[in-house]
Amino acid sequence: MAIDRRTFLETPMWGAGLALSPSFNYLLGATHQNVYPHRFIFVRKSNGNVPALFSLPTFSPQEKEKDKNKEAFETDLNNHELPVWLRALNDHKDSLTILHGVSMTVSGGGHYSFSGCMGAYKAGRNVISGIKRTTVDFELAKLVPSPFNHVELSLTGDYSNFRTGIVPGYSAPAQHQRNYCYADPQTAYNELFKSVTDPEAVGSDSRLLDYLYDQEAKRLKGLDGKERMKISNHVDSIQSIRERNEKVTTLSDAISKNLPVIDKIHANGGPNASLLDKQHAFSDVLVAALISGLTNVVTFTIDELSTPITTLPGNTSRVDLHRLGHSKDTELRDLVKASHMDQVAKIVTRLKSVPEGSGTMFDNTTIIYMPETGAGHHGPDTEAPMVIMTGNNSKLDIAGRYIRLPFHATEGHKTLSNWYTTLLNAYGNPIEHYGDKDLEMSRKKMQQTGAIDQFLA
Repeated sequence: MAIDRRTFLETPMWGAGLALSPSFNYLLGATHQNVYPHRFIFVRKSNGNVPALFSLPTFSPQEKEKDKNKEAFETDLNNHELPVWLRALNDHKDSLTILHGVSMTVSGGGHYSFSGCMGAYKAGRNVISGIKRTTVDFELAKLVPSPFNHVELSLTGDYSNFRTGIVPGYSAPAQHQRNYCYADPQTAYNELFKSVTDPEAVGSDSRLLDYLYDQEAKRLKGLDGKERMKISNHVDSIQSIRERNEKVTTLSDAISKNLPVIDKIHANGGPNASLLDKQHAFSDVLVAALISGLTNVVTFTIDELSTPITTLPGNTSRVDLHRLGHSKDTELRDLVKASHMDQVAKIVTRLKSVPEGSGTMFDNTTIIYMPETGAGHHGPDTEAPMVIMTGNNSKLDIAGRYIRLPFHATEGHKTLSNWYTTLLNAYGNPIEHYGDKDLEMSRKKMQQTGAIDQFLA
């Protein structure tokens, strides 16, 4: 049974535990002001999003013509049927947005964009030198502090087998720094919830971190320049992990009440777990991490080109995602997206079941389902349809609508950089412009900085 976060926050134990942690002051204030942290879930997918598959089957002739010609317009989703692959969200139409017209030229198409699609820059092969800035998910995490700040999950593999353990991620906490991520549900469960499931391991971690901190601090003496900066960053990282573990310990009661149930099939990396098994388990883990307060921002790479999909029910051809990108099999594309929407619906339903203030946790949540590379397997990156879910307390005025913005490099067009600037501005970062600029729009001397004003509530 889910715990009401307000009730938990008002207990004396919680208040005493957090009094020593300035980064949690906003939570203490929330118990008196009925203000709760806003949560963000980014769901990344491969192979792009083919625009035609996002069109509504019940468009009027005029809307159909505008959609075909990529002209800007809006329509109320309650007046339309959703595409079949999207119907898992039928019960949540009031919170749903289908967003067209945002381009990803700033991050580029091709097979992969790596961290670029999260940072609005071209990342190359995602080598350290190619990571240009802190990605938007980490920037948002700064606005809603939590013990883990940001959690990254990645359901990827090598076409036949899934990755396991802790592996390099796709987001970036800072320039020239690549994040790590949890590659299988059991590892994510073990690491996120071990203050409850394995408290002795947390104690061992603490002793090891103390030792590493002392050793690295000693190495700082006599160093200067880049070497000193490198070691100093190591020391800071060790200290931040140690502080995080201390904060997590104060959440043990909430974690205990919200522990997800992970099937034994996921033990040891889950070699016999199917794609759907892993998707469902990851969704359970990320929801539990949000409800228990471990994080307010999650980035979930739900697939990439090498993610095994041969166990996906309905994939009778046993085609992998890479070959699917080169084919015209729209039915299998829809099947893949439908499995993703099942997870989004599951997350929304679960968050709607958790009381928060006068509403639910979902009221303070935004979910962004986005392609990694634009409109297809190799782009084009001139458009990148997205599915967005926003709760009642959203600071974005977009819910319940199919929105098509002006097409790429035409007057009024908005880029991925504009979209991320909008998110940051809406939730407390007044940055003038986040991300790179579009080269074609620059050549045409078009205005392209700032937020998408029409989206700000």
